[in-house]
Amino acid sequence: MSPRLRALLVHLLTASGAVFAMLAMLAAVQAHWGLMFLWLVVAFVVDGVDGPLARRFHVSLHAPRIDGALLDLIIDYLTYVFIPAYALFQSGILPGWTGWAALVLITFASALYFADTRMKTADKSFSGFPACWNMVALAIFALKPAPMLGLAIVVVLSAAMFLPLRFVHPVRTRRWRRVSLPVAMAWTFLAAWTAARGFDPAGWVMWGLAATSLYLLLAGIVQQIIPARAG
Repeated sequence: MSPRLRALLVHLLTASGAVFAMLAMLAAVQAHWGLMFLWLVVAFVVDGVDGPLARRFHVSLHAPRIDGALLDLIIDYLTYVFIPAYALFQSGILPGWTGWAALVLITFASALYFADTRMKTADKSFSGFPACWNMVALAIFALKPAPMLGLAIVVVLSAAMFLPLRFVHPVRTRRWRRVSLPVAMAWTFLAAWTAARGFDPAGWVMWGLAATSLYLLLAGIVQQIIPARAG
């Protein structure tokens, strides 16, 4: 297989995320929230593997006509922001004005964040909360906090997008990657399980989902507090 063909296949893999986004949106419009999140988990997996493949096969060199980074951002906005925001609003899990507030805040703040040229730090972590509203929305669906607490979570994380806080990229942040990557894989499995069970899984799944979510949310901040050892 030629380098150009391999690079084009990686672009096609990335673009498949748009199809999964549409399938998730169709499920959301029909209020099939479990199915919606299952499609978002599939898109999350694609987003996790296409980047390493793009770097391995040098897609920017062999298939430069398609901007893989831009394509990835477009799809990420759909699957990480737009559809989860719709789900929080339309499902009624954040009812009344709390749903409206979350909808406006998530979509508006995330649009600005996705255009921020300082999104990535030198160690390939994210600068600011990386607008992973798919993960936040799934946790809210599963854990069912009070509406005001759910809205408070949205407000705090929206502000955190623009604060000098670090959030690990499970694949690209080298520090603690041996832990971060398995935790991200565990979160993916638990998220799919939770969605498939109609957001009423066994207790161990709920605890596992909460624990992995907290690790991914806080690991980068802890890394800022605890300096890396030299060498």
